[in-house]
Amino acid sequence: MTANSRKLLVVEDDPGLQTQLKWCFEGYDVIIAGDRETALAELEKHRPPVVTVDLGLPPDADGTSEGFQTLETILTRAPATKVIVVTGNNDRQHALQAVGMGAYDFFYKPIDADLLGFIVNRAYRLREIEDENQRLHVTGGDSSLEGVITGSPEMLKVCSTVEKVAPSDATVLILGESGTGKELIARSVHAMSGRADSKIVAINCAAIPENLLESELFGYEKGAFTGAVKQTQGKIELASGGTLFLDEIGDMPLPLQAKLLRFLQERVIERVGGRQEIPVDVRVICATHKDLPQLAREKEFREDLYYRISEISIRIPALREREGDTLLLARVFLEKFSKSIGKQQHRFSKESLAAIEAYPWPGNVRELENRVKRAVIMAEHKQISVSDLELGGAGLDDTRTFNLREIREQAERQAIVRAMGHVGGKISQASELLGVSRPTMYDLIKKYNLK
Repeated sequence: MTANSRKLLVVEDDPGLQTQLKWCFEGYDVIIAGDRETALAELEKHRPPVVTVDLGLPPDADGTSEGFQTLETILTRAPATKVIVVTGNNDRQHALQAVGMGAYDFFYKPIDADLLGFIVNRAYRLREIEDENQRLHVTGGDSSLEGVITGSPEMLKVCSTVEKVAPSDATVLILGESGTGKELIARSVHAMSGRADSKIVAINCAAIPENLLESELFGYEKGAFTGAVKQTQGKIELASGGTLFLDEIGDMPLPLQAKLLRFLQERVIERVGGRQEIPVDVRVICATHKDLPQLAREKEFREDLYYRISEISIRIPALREREGDTLLLARVFLEKFSKSIGKQQHRFSKESLAAIEAYPWPGNVRELENRVKRAVIMAEHKQISVSDLELGGAGLDDTRTFNLREIREQAERQAIVRAMGHVGGKISQASELLGVSRPTMYDLIKKYNLK
């Protein structure tokens, strides 16, 4: 969606502000409505993704009842619309009430064009991501990356790598913290490969006791050990013609690593208690949250096996590294669990959104999904709060600003501190790193009171 094709509905009764807002968004298709009735008619006609609503609308221009009624009706008729409310500087309580009702955000009069532009552009970006996700969900049967929900550049690179790697038979090693979606990516690789019509067989190397893992992988002959009452195929044989997914391979015992290496080199196996070599045609995908090179240096993982399984490596970034994905996934999970549990549609409070953004998510996507699910089950109100998510004080003290000048100054100060740290406080070397002159460097140090 290009900027000049974007529709923005501005609900404002003041002619002067109408002109000012049109000027702020001259690159957009701005639709003006001066009252609730006109606004709703324009909403039905144009279906704008983003709407700004002044709380003081006629016939209650000095109050907020008409503005709140307009907000509620817009969200009822078009729930996906991002509504940004406009209010006076002293109306913080009204702004918070509007967000609690489902408004996307708010801004105060007098209008700051930069700040307003930032909020509206961000709202459009989120709406576009949600629309794309919905499109993929609807056409999911034709999508080889079905289930991968992202809008971040970091994860889009992962998806691009999957598309390139999948058609080959190369052994793939998927790296990432617990809960990042390693199995989901493994299944995507299988789904996009020439083996998609065959099955993918998964085994978690950390979940099976060491004395049982070998027979689980390679199978066993009748009488191989106590309880082996019949010949049984292992996971490798069962996956023949398809894909074998070895999850948490970093936890595989060393003795078994040698046997796996032989299989990967020769593509034959021997069942436990057997002597016959059985050829197996299978693609292997491995995953781990551990640092395999470090384990190899510590002699806890075979170096030759590491090189064999990592013909292609794919690293999945942690959720905290995926720009914009935390809130996107949170909203997707909220919608999903609200529908599955049969409850009314929930919304996140402004504080809970800030908490979700600020929290580091050590358990990644799995933790986020579990917290949202619990919140939907336990919440007593339509609005999901920070306490419902059990995030404690996360995000409540989040002082990040939307003011572009302040953001620039913060980034500039951090760059100066980082440069000074790299060169041990030497002004001339720091100015070289930053690409500025020494006098400019001294001015910046003085400006930010850095000693």
